[in-house]
Amino acid sequence: MTTLPTTTGSFGDKPTITFPDSDAPAGLQVEVLEEGTGPVVEAGRSIVVNYLGQTWGGHVFDNSYDRGQTIDFPIGVGMVIGGWDKGLVGRNVGDRVLLSIPPEHGYGMRGMPAAGIKGTDTLVFVVDVVGVK
Repeated sequence: MTTLPTTTGSFGDKPTITFPDSDAPAGLQVEVLEEGTGPVVEAGRSIVVNYLGQTWGGHVFDNSYDRGQTIDFPIGVGMVIGGWDKGLVGRNVGDRVLLSIPPEHGYGMRGMPAAGIKGTDTLVFVVDVVGVK
């Protein structure tokens, strides 16, 4: 059985991620924490999100909640890490999604040293899908 982290807060709130006492699961894991009722996110559109990113069992490396503004970017077209392209296309506006992203769907073996992400790190994101353009 795959054990994913648990989170606090609801859509729009900065989440806190609590990790289980187990290793990160293999493969991309996507769990919808809260169901939205807005439009479906389609590949090639721009998605508007709030997010918190943390290494498995480790540090928060980025979050938009503290900045107080969403970000938007094209989704499903290779502009962001693969785990976001694969995990967020098909979601609905209003969804809160937990993503567990292994290195092969994240930054690969090179990692992202500037953010303190090693090539072996599994990345965990909580993403609020705020809109789609």
